[in-house]
Amino acid sequence: MAGLTIRNLSKTFGQFEALKDVSITVKPGEFLAVLGPSGCGKTTLLRMIAGFEHVSGGEIEIDGQIVSRPGKEVPPNERRIGIVFQNYALWPHMTVAENVGYSLRVAKVEAAEAKRRVDDALALVNLDGMGDRAPANLSGGQRQRVALARCLVAEPKLVLFDEPLANLDVHLRASMEDEFAAFHERTGTTVVYITHDQAEAMALADRIAVMDHGKLMQLDTPQTIYHRPANEMVASFISQGMVMPVTVTSAEVDGFCNATLLGQPIRLSCAPGDGPRDGASVCCRAEHVRIAEPGSDGIDGRIKRVVYQGGAARIEFVPDADAEMSIQFDQPDPQPFATGDRARIQLTGGWLIPAKSAD
Repeated sequence: MAGLTIRNLSKTFGQFEALKDVSITVKPGEFLAVLGPSGCGKTTLLRMIAGFEHVSGGEIEIDGQIVSRPGKEVPPNERRIGIVFQNYALWPHMTVAENVGYSLRVAKVEAAEAKRRVDDALALVNLDGMGDRAPANLSGGQRQRVALARCLVAEPKLVLFDEPLANLDVHLRASMEDEFAAFHERTGTTVVYITHDQAEAMALADRIAVMDHGKLMQLDTPQTIYHRPANEMVASFISQGMVMPVTVTSAEVDGFCNATLLGQPIRLSCAPGDGPRDGASVCCRAEHVRIAEPGSDGIDGRIKRVVYQGGAARIEFVPDADAEMSIQFDQPDPQPFATGDRARIQLTGGWLIPAKSAD
């Protein structure tokens, strides 16, 4: 197991800044997911860790050794890094075992030792006995496991995943998530997992690094990222959070604040020390929305859209007080709403986005 430390990393391509002062520390044995929209810099970050791109500023340290900084770049083949690509990159004319053991053959590892390591790698990914098969005779999930075994056979200090499930059918992704989780539990390998899929990141990672426009927005556990986003970008990006303006009227001593939202009082979770202010923002999730009981206070508006999802529907609600705002929530069957219906809702909570974090 090896730790990874990224300090003040930057990368420019001409006048374009792909990465801007990114600092991340990955503990030995940790599973870190790097998540963000297209163009956020996550793939550039992976390529720099692997040594495929030179740094413009800052440095990268693997297992206590500086491998990248301006004027110094350790070649990729000397970094002891394994990479699993989204397109498998298997040689069709080789068997599974030959694909897995290719790097050992290049390194002139003795035949008996190479066979032992190939067999061990295939066992780790549950492909025992499949060494003689051709890649064309395997399913997409099995081919991805061959790519993982090929990575493991070289005994890397660090494994990088480059959107490894992007080319799999939806029904295969859940099973491969289980495979990756089991692999990490068995080996304890340090993993950096690049993805645009939030569900993958939430299911697999010990921590998630959320990136946008080349900057690190937040580095935290999946639960904290979801419940306590650091800024409006993270709040709206993760699970389609709804960011709405509020006025904070008072603070309580137990991590809660009182505020008004669309003219209604609301009690919000907040960071210690946060207090009264105008122009604040709250992140609300679908679970914070409920239908108002008859005769109770609430927010009036109309149903703009009903999207049936099987057993429940995602409801899009537009409040009368702000026609530009959209509030979404889930409603189980039987469906009481249709597009154009009037409704009254209540917001039961949310997270007050810290003022100093909205960069």
